[in-house]
Amino acid sequence: MQRLLYDRYADKMYGVCMRYAGSTDEANDLLQEGFIKIFNRMDSFRGDGSFEGWIRRIIVNTAIEHVRKKNFMQPITEAEEDTIEGNDLSILDTLSLKDIINLVQSLPPGYRAVFNLYAVEGHTHKEVGKILGISEGTSKSQYARARMQLQEKYKASLKNKRTAT
Repeated sequence: MQRLLYDRYADKMYGVCMRYAGSTDEANDLLQEGFIKIFNRMDSFRGDGSFEGWIRRIIVNTAIEHVRKKNFMQPITEAEEDTIEGNDLSILDTLSLKDIINLVQSLPPGYRAVFNLYAVEGHTHKEVGKILGISEGTSKSQYARARMQLQEKYKASLKNKRTAT
């Protein structure tokens, strides 16, 4: 039974793990840890939503726990919380989700977690703050910094493509 479950959902959940992990090894560890939790909690699935959604939530929570344990959040000042939120980074708005996810891999873990929870999972900054144990302002700041880094990486990759041709 466990093998069938793993075979059916592992590829999709590995994609989720890759969004939060900084390497394939880390993603594999998160996937394994997540499936161990899934197998140990099978009796807690109540059928309120989809089974795949339940599995996905466990995998995401496993990744979030990893971020919390490592305490990857960058310290910020209150002044930064107020000013960083309004930056316009429209270049990222032109990328597909797949392109962004590829770039997200190189973000620092704290930025990556906030970016995934806010931009991909659709949580509010207030919810992200509660999930990660940070303030709403810190979530906004981490997200803005993640977008800035993504923008810089995107520009660098365009420059590298131009010089390669």
